[in-house]
Parts: sequence; structure tokens; C-alpha cells
Amino acid sequence: MSTIWEQVTAGAKLLSLPDIYIRLRAVLDDPDFSMADVARVVGQDPGMTTRLLRLVNSSYFGLAAKIETVNRAINLLGTQQVHDLVLATSVTDTFAGMSSDVMDMYRYWRRSVHCGVLSRSLAAKCNVLDSERLFVAGLLRDIGHLVMYQTVPALSLKAMELAAKTGRPLFKVEQEVIGLDYARVGGTLMRQWNLPKSLTQATEFHVEPARASDNALETAIVHLAALMVESRDSAESPENWGGRVDHVVWSVTGLTPQQCIESLKETDQDIDRVVQLIFPDKIRAVG
Repeated sequence: MSTIWEQVTAGAKLLSLPDIYIRLRAVLDDPDFSMADVARVVGQDPGMTTRLLRLVNSSYFGLAAKIETVNRAINLLGTQQVHDLVLATSVTDTFAGMSSDVMDMYRYWRRSVHCGVLSRSLAAKCNVLDSERLFVAGLLRDIGHLVMYQTVPALSLKAMELAAKTGRPLFKVEQEVIGLDYARVGGTLMRQWNLPKSLTQATEFHVEPARASDNALETAIVHLAALMVESRDSAESPENWGGRVDHVVWSVTGLTPQQCIESLKETDQDIDRVVQLIFPDKIRAVG
């Protein structure tokens, strides 16, 4: 099994985020940075500028006035949201050229967006002031599978089929079949990329949220969103996923199952719109 772990992590080490994100992080890590510094980095990438303005002017963000410049977008959104949007598009760009016989990539990214949109909605119900940052946490929670689909595709498919057949959680089946699971792989990749700890913990521990130490609320929210997306994707009735929720989640979030179901209904109309905003040219629906 150690050989498989080395194989997977070696594949992860070949992946790097686009230069624009690395330069943006360097600016944000400087205690003396200015908003003009942030705008300069983003503005040097025409593709990122276009996508950022498309996102902030969408109904999903609900800003009252049309935003026409990067400077204005950054001043309205703040550096945290700009960081998260650049990160989201950077990660999707990193994996955009990948193909997989294990998973329909349009379906994969649509589910990831769904988890992000749901995480944002649930965070708002928890009165998280900057609930928008949970969109990226939900979007990236399954990123470990993209590494596994490329490095151990046959074992990944075997685990998926066995989990579907037995109804057991996929991460537990992966631990038995492969010796590792997608959440651990995702957390490892995020640490390699030096991403914020809140994102790393939500990714690595959302399958077992009681293990999250410093970011328990974010991790619990992503746990709920992931279960609801999986339930919707497999055409389960909305109530069925409730039995699989880790018991600590309800006390950490203060949410009720009914509030979660409300979020599921409220966000249905956002999914395809956000997919098109993030992936205007990268992926398309099939069929």
C-alpha cells in the first residue's frame, strides 16, 4: 500500500497552480500589500480579468451596479473573495485538460459546483458573515479524486463500484481497497499548494468532521453539502442522507435537516448558471 501512496503523491507533485495564483498569494502574504497591487496582478491576466468580471456581474453575486473594472471589483468584493475566485478558476484550469475513463468530467465538476453552492447557502443559514468563502471549500472538497483518477484509475473504479453495490461510504471502501482515500489525497495536495488551512481541513476531514480541530464549522458545513449532493446525484429522496450525517455536525452547525432541505431546493436554480460562469469554454454537458 505504501507503493500506491507514493504513486499517488508522485502524481500530485506534478500538478501546480497557474502563475497568476502564485503571484496573487505572494502579494496577499505581504503585510504591506495594497488593493492596487492585487488589481495589478489580476489585471495582467486577460482571461482571469474576463472571468472575474463575468462572475461579479452575474445574478449569483447580486451586486446592484454593473462592475466594469478590476479595481472596482476588488474594492467591492474584498481581497478574500478575489483570492477565492482566482483560486477556484486556477484549480479548474489546472485539471481542465484531464480526461478520465472513471468519471464523466462534466458530471464531476457539476457536482463540485453543486457542493460549493450548497456550502455557501448552509453557511449563510449558520450566520457565517463571509459565507461566500464556503463556496470554494465545497467546490474543492473532492479534488483528491482527480489525482486518483489519473494515478490509480482501476482501483478507484473498483472502489466506486463496490461502494455503490454495498451502500457503504466511498472513503471507507477506498481505505480498504486502495489503502488511502480521496479526502486524504485532497488534503495532501492542498498542503503541497500551501492553500489556507481552512480549505485543507474542510477537504481532508469532511468525511469525518469530528477530526477537524481549528475549522470545525467549515468542515461540518462541507460534510452536509457533500452528503446532500451525493444523495441528489444518486436520485435518493431528500430525507435519506440524514441518517449518514455525523452526529457532531448538528451541534456544530445548529442547523436542522429541514433547513438543509430548504437550501437544496433554493440552490437548484443556481447550479447550471454557476457551472457556465466558471467553465465557459472548458467543459460542456453531454447528451
